Amino acid sequence: MRYQQLLVNTAATFVTVLVVMLCSAKLVIASQPIVIGLDADMSSVAVEGGQAIKRGALLAIDEINARGGILNRQVVLEISDHRGNPARGIKNIEAYAKNPNLLAVLGGVHTPVALAELPYIHKHKLIYLGPWAAGTSIIDNNYSPNFVFRISVRDAEAAKVMLRHAAARGISRIALVLERTGWGRSNLASLQQHSEAYGISIVSVQWINWRQQDFQQEIRAIAQSDAQALFMVVNAPEGVVIANNMAQLAKPLPMISHWGIAGGNFAARLGLSTLNQLDFAVLQTFSFERNPQDEINQRVFNAYRNRFDTNAQRDSILGVVGLAHAYDLIHIIAKAVEQAGTLDANAVRAAMENLSEHQGLIKQYIPPFTPTRHDALFADDYFMSRFNALGHLEPYPEVN
Repeated sequence: MRYQQLLVNTAATFVTVLVVMLCSAKLVIASQPIVIGLDADMSSVAVEGGQAIKRGALLAIDEINARGGILNRQVVLEISDHRGNPARGIKNIEAYAKNPNLLAVLGGVHTPVALAELPYIHKHKLIYLGPWAAGTSIIDNNYSPNFVFRISVRDAEAAKVMLRHAAARGISRIALVLERTGWGRSNLASLQQHSEAYGISIVSVQWINWRQQDFQQEIRAIAQSDAQALFMVVNAPEGVVIANNMAQLAKPLPMISHWGIAGGNFAARLGLSTLNQLDFAVLQTFSFERNPQDEINQRVFNAYRNRFDTNAQRDSILGVVGLAHAYDLIHIIAKAVEQAGTLDANAVRAAMENLSEHQGLIKQYIPPFTPTRHDALFADDYFMSRFNALGHLEPYPEVN
């Protein structure tokens, strides 16, 4: 009898200790900051885009922490550099999945990296926020439930805006230069799908590899194709190679570019003397020069100057779209967590799909997302921009 009582007492003590340990562990976690992971290109071809995303996230986190954090916990940004390499991106996702304080992973720039990460994001049920990667299939990914939410360009929509701009300028024949990746292929499909509706024919399709240094043969083929303009879907390093070769033609073609060149300090790499010889239009979703009297616009711009660059001008911030997208995404997920009352990924995902509205830096989202729509920006939210004499992007007046 005594032995049985001893077993009962021992078991009760063990349960008590276990409960205390679990409660203590929860208290420790609850006292630690909430983590948002940034998995971005911080050192390779789109480092300026990665830097802009980081800064936009930090500006939002500053505001959130100043008002008490999320669920009464402060928020921190932990940064990993995938360098545009899908294998590194997967490694980063796996590392973030082990963090009990993780709320979400904020992505960074490259469609091929995001596509490679999708199985691991859904395996671990991680909320993934996309502020800069336009591949249509990042969102249309066939995962149910879908843990990916994006405020960014969507390639299926980008094609419409670029083609509309060309048609407004009387251009009816275009050549394409596409990077040889999933992003390039996504845009080829979209441009082929929509070009006829704008009365535009695609007369040449050329491909370029990452870090390709010579494009003369392809430029000659484009010049011989009777194209009236060149559409580019490339990042800044390849864009510089293409632009340098285009500038050597007797009559350079107008160049209408997806936003990739805006994530890598394109103007400085190319040089203003060459840039000013060329006719460029670049897809964008945000500029501090649009609606400069808007209260959020003013507040965020002033906060940027105070925190990062006192000399910044409204047109001089590199990769500004990434900053704006990240800023809005962080505020939206913070609002979703407060609505859900928990960091549980399924609950937060459901809350993200059911927020009624959010007044953001880019626009008022009514609603930001729905159960069947995880993209927040579409063709009506995009515009074309151009480089001014200083190499800064400004809204293109004809298509605002």
